[in-house]
Amino acid sequence: MTAITAYIGLGSNLDDPRQQLQRALQALANMPDSTLLNASPFYRSAPLAGMAQNDYCNAVAAIATTLTARQLLQQLQQIENQQGRIRQQRWASRTLDLDLLLYDNAVIHTADLQVPHYALHQRPFVVFPLLDIAPDLKLPDGTALRDLAEQLSREGLSVF
Repeated sequence: MTAITAYIGLGSNLDDPRQQLQRALQALANMPDSTLLNASPFYRSAPLAGMAQNDYCNAVAAIATTLTARQLLQQLQQIENQQGRIRQQRWASRTLDLDLLLYDNAVIHTADLQVPHYALHQRPFVVFPLLDIAPDLKLPDGTALRDLAEQLSREGLSVF
């Protein structure tokens, strides 16, 4: 299989979030059949919908991989688990969240995997870090990432 480029969203708001993201990037760099290509700066963002949580540390990484999307998802979940991820409820605080944002130009809709990530276009803490490492990127539907960024506010988002 030829290597494709995948983009991974990283987020943490527990147990030293910067360190969690640094460890996750190291794990991505050591993932089988994959190469870490690039990573955005770390961003600080407020929790979704004003939830009473600590601020998040977010980033986006680009990898070249020969893993299938499902295999990649399994590897990402394994990294989350190794860093103490506990899945209590949706949008709960977490040590690490790794989201498969884009897998080449694929569109995938299964019970446990949706690519592009279902909320990518709504989340400044994903769009702006992605723009840092892939400024000319177009989503599978042809939308230019730059155009998407122009529709979003950077309010509440700052370099960590």
